[in-house]
Amino acid sequence: MSLWVKVCANTSLADAMLAVEAGADAVGFVFAPSPRQVTMAEVAAIAPALPSSIEKIGVFADSTFEEIAAAVETCGLTGVQLHFEGGEDLAAQLRKRFGAELRILHVLHYAPNVTGKAKALAANKSIDAILVDSRTPTAIGGTGIRFDWDAAPALFRIAGMKMIAAGGLDPANVAEAVSKLNPWGVDAASGVEVIPGRKDPEKVRAFVENSRKAKP
Repeated sequence: MSLWVKVCANTSLADAMLAVEAGADAVGFVFAPSPRQVTMAEVAAIAPALPSSIEKIGVFADSTFEEIAAAVETCGLTGVQLHFEGGEDLAAQLRKRFGAELRILHVLHYAPNVTGKAKALAANKSIDAILVDSRTPTAIGGTGIRFDWDAAPALFRIAGMKMIAAGGLDPANVAEAVSKLNPWGVDAASGVEVIPGRKDPEKVRAFVENSRKAKP
């Protein structure tokens, strides 16, 4: 099965189209507080101009169910990425509202003791995939910091769950991450930027190409 590739933290139609033209499967839009934060109005103007074949994932932190549902409906999102617990039933509420067509990703910040939490998320039938990311005391994502890929392979073998590698991925190291972790998908944001919020065309193309070569 080919690797699922997402280019996250897009802030303009031009940047989102770079990912589309490079062959990514999904683009991400950050609604959470971040240097890359976008508004519903901005994404509602971008998303309809993208091909229907590209997944459009909204990234949320500490949003209510109503806020997330409004963004999905207003922006035409095909998926959500949850960087927070939001109550045990948030994923189930979203699944009930939008059905199987909405891809629901739940973020797990890597630490040596997260296997138990990963297994609990894997048991949640409303979640489609777990995205393993790095965090800092001030940033929940887009940190540009990689977690310990040598210690993490067992985490990526959680039974019955698609696992996505994120955190510090770039064109130069994505093949190593895929080789060590054997993820279902990969996700890059800061690693394909010129500056926060603006993509580097060459890096976007190289990231997608190198991801595909690592796991055709």
